[in-house]
This record gives sequence, C-alpha cells and structure tokens, in this order.
Amino acid sequence: MVNRFQRVAGFDRSMALASSALTALIPLAVLGATVLTRFGPPDVASRIINRYGLTGGGATAVRQLFEPSVATDGGLDILGLLFLLLSVLSFTRATQRLFEQAWELKPLSVRNTPNGLRWVLGLACYLTVTGWVWVALGGTPFGLAASLCEVPLTAVFLGWSGRVLSARRIGRRDLLPFGVIVAVLEAAYSVGTTVYLPHLFSSYATRYGSVGAVFAMLSALFGLMFVFVGSAALGREVAVELDRIRHGRRPPDDEVRHQWDVLLEQLRSRWRSARGQLPSRDRRDPGPAGPPEN
Repeated sequence: MVNRFQRVAGFDRSMALASSALTALIPLAVLGATVLTRFGPPDVASRIINRYGLTGGGATAVRQLFEPSVATDGGLDILGLLFLLLSVLSFTRATQRLFEQAWELKPLSVRNTPNGLRWVLGLACYLTVTGWVWVALGGTPFGLAASLCEVPLTAVFLGWSGRVLSARRIGRRDLLPFGVIVAVLEAAYSVGTTVYLPHLFSSYATRYGSVGAVFAMLSALFGLMFVFVGSAALGREVAVELDRIRHGRRPPDDEVRHQWDVLLEQLRSRWRSARGQLPSRDRRDPGPAGPPEN
C-alpha cells in the first residue's frame, strides 16, 4: 500500500485535489449562498457555522467569505460562469486521474468530460443529502450519529464515482473495498474535524481575517484528500489480495519481505538522489582563521 501510495505521488496528489476542491467549492458555495438567501435561512455561512460550532472570529470570517454583499444582486456574469465550470471540471479531472493512477488505467483526460459532468451532479446530490443528515442528527456529541449515518452513503457514492470517472473500466467488486475503507476513515476524520476545526478557524481568522477561513478550509480539505488518496491505495491493494484469494493464488512466503526491501531501496535511491543535488561543501575549507601573527 505504501509503495502504491508513492507511485501515485500521494502527498502531491492530496494537495492537488485539495486545491482543486477549494477553487471549485468556494464559487459553488457563493452561488449557493446567493440562491439560498432568496428562500430564507439558513444560508451556506450559517450551515458551516452550525456544522462546526464556530464562534468569534471564525464565525465572522465565514460570514464575510460566503454571505453575498447587500450592495449587489449576487448574480454571475458569463465570465464568472465560465470560471465556475472550468474550476469544477478541473477538480473532476484531478479525481479522475487518481482513479486512473491507482488502478493503472490509460488516462482519458478531456474525453471523459460527459462522465465528469454526471459525477458533478452526483456530487451535488451527495452533498445535499449529507447536509440534511447533519441538520437532522448533527446535534449529537461530536456529530457521531451523523457521521455514522454518512458511512453507507459515502461508500455507495464513492463506489459509483469510481465507476463513472473511470468510464466503467473498474468493476464494482474492485471498488467495494475502496468505498468501505474511505467511508469509515472519512467518518472518523469528520468526528476529528468537529473537535479541532473550530480552533483552526478561530486561530486563522484572528491572524488573517476572512482570508484565514480560506486557509482553514484548505488545511481541512488537505486532510480529507489525504485520507481519500490513502484509501484509494489501500483499497486497490485489498482488492488485489481478495482477487488472489478467490483464484487460489498464494504469494511466496517471503513476499512481504521482498516488497519491503523494494520499498526501502526506492527510499534509499531517492535519498541518494536528493543528497547528490545538494551543493557539495568545499572540503578544502581551512576552518576558522587563527590569531594574526606578529
């Protein structure tokens, strides 16, 4: 699993997904805030504040970020709609590339755009349903009841996501371990963010104002995407092992040791390469100068 996580550049992929999600979700949230204000509360800012129990500077920063200005009609022009579409499709392709790399598929790039748009609609429905779950059950300590109810929803949605974004090149059986693993881990992460995120929002808002809410959201999204990418690597390996068991193929007794040795050799190779790129110290350096002679 660690080796596959390295092959998909797990940390870089997590940051790329978090950045793409941020640039896609903030415009969508602002647009949603504009629409929701026409139907009465709660708006997007209120939902985020109530979801994480934000107070003080954190709540103020979220309201400044998501509440539309009363001086404008909150509409979007053609350029704004184009940017929104491009940012959403960028996030879609970043997620698509994760499935393609983890399952070693040939990249489809923009040819899979129709499936990407279908996935965006599914994502909007998933976020709406989970939002209703949190409104109904989010009052329990740490949001535990809502997080548990989200587990089957998340497992089904992410399994469907893998099918759609891979253009049905990944089977449902192969996606089942991934869906279950990521649903359980993201539920645990959701409970953790309920405890820590209010402090993070307040701390960043005190330092940076409304921009601090963006920094806090990026930090939270990076953690979420790290769980997502790690679950993809782990789910892929579990699916491979289950397939071997179904076909009665037993790996050699020293398979784990062999994979571990390969991983260590890769780490040593990268360390030697990194050291070779550092500027070499002049070994002829005589050191600190002594006292001057008379």
